[in-house]
Amino acid sequence: MNKHGLVAVLVSLVVATALSSARQTDQAKKEGPAIAGKEFVELLAKGEYAKAVAMFDSTMKSVMPEAKLKETWEAVTAQVGAFKDMTGVKVQKYQAYDIVLVTCQCERKTFDTKVVFNAAGRVAGLFFAESASEYKAPLYVNRGSFKEEEVIVGSGEWSLHGTLSIPSGDGPFPALVLVHGSGPNDRDETIGPNKPFRDLAWGLASNGIAVLRYEKRTKEHAAGIVSLMNSLTVKEETIDDALAAVELLRKTKVIDAHRISVLGHSLGGMLVPRIGKLDAGIAAFVVLAGLTRPLEDAMLEQMTYIIGLKGKTSDADKKQLEEIRTKVDKIKSLKASDARSSELVFSAPPSYWLDLRGYDPPETARTLKQPMLVLQGERDYQVTMKDFERWKTTLGGKGNVEFKSYPKLNHLFIDGEGKSIPSEYEKVGHVAAYVIEDIARWIKR
Repeated sequence: MNKHGLVAVLVSLVVATALSSARQTDQAKKEGPAIAGKEFVELLAKGEYAKAVAMFDSTMKSVMPEAKLKETWEAVTAQVGAFKDMTGVKVQKYQAYDIVLVTCQCERKTFDTKVVFNAAGRVAGLFFAESASEYKAPLYVNRGSFKEEEVIVGSGEWSLHGTLSIPSGDGPFPALVLVHGSGPNDRDETIGPNKPFRDLAWGLASNGIAVLRYEKRTKEHAAGIVSLMNSLTVKEETIDDALAAVELLRKTKVIDAHRISVLGHSLGGMLVPRIGKLDAGIAAFVVLAGLTRPLEDAMLEQMTYIIGLKGKTSDADKKQLEEIRTKVDKIKSLKASDARSSELVFSAPPSYWLDLRGYDPPETARTLKQPMLVLQGERDYQVTMKDFERWKTTLGGKGNVEFKSYPKLNHLFIDGEGKSIPSEYEKVGHVAAYVIEDIARWIKR
């Protein structure tokens, strides 16, 4: 589930031109997935969900039946407004899958939607993300002070494409692995026009620290992850790949293998203690807006906050909150025997929620020997100061843990004024320079 509730519609537009029958055949092969994507979104727009589900493969039919697809589409239109037009499409090939990335214009927002077709032309995956936009580096970045290399994190079917930012010079350099928040994030953790992980990577590399960022498994392997939907946990979603990224750095010549740290944002920050328990060789940890409460409770609180911004609660708002409370109650009532079920709650299977049950990030962190830096934006409504205070209360007695909160920062550690609101993520911004400076000084020290 995307932590910012960002969803979009699926559509494609292809104009065929052919000068010969042979070229027509080749063009038709290329256009097939895009045309199928257009058909799929048109069915959604018309409310013909049964016909849309008929395009799914067997796995998708089980995890997203007609009622679930209807619920998802209605959540799309509730958040982004009515679908208006199709403005672009890209088709990529990955192994036996055709991945269609569609730019869709809605009443209030424009989104990219990824729809994955298997070799038989069936829909094997459906994912949503903010539209990509041109990135302009913040002033604290010195682009001439580092280089970047494309790398592969992990191996086998779950290997991930990534980027290693390496300071100029011979090294060996201290290094940092960036671990995403929830949702199918790219290596930059792109949200609207903002790319906080690229800000962090380029800012810290400008300060002599190598930084590794990579595509999240649920983004790069959107189709394959569907096969895990009756057993998925945060181990497969996040932890395994973070550990693989650390191992890659240990084998990289210009990196100081004894000075590799891990930074987790949001869900990634919540999971930092679990990562630390599995690799005692990691030098240190940075937690950015790390959740300490059950994820489902935070989701309910987040939606309550957003609805409260309206000032007046409508009947539709009350119904939406009640539906969320019902799902939270369902998560709380899950039994161990439900672990193999593929019935999704908040877009995740029971195995996911059962795995997190009883997990207390600060208590787990208290058993770690490594130094830790815990940072929090005071305007953050997704992970709040209540979470930050829990980190401080539990770990305050440890001499190697430092805490700092920033009055003007939101969940992305971008400056703002007043109460933070969802539309704030649509404005261009960058991770604050003083956050980069604090992290750099701490890692070097």
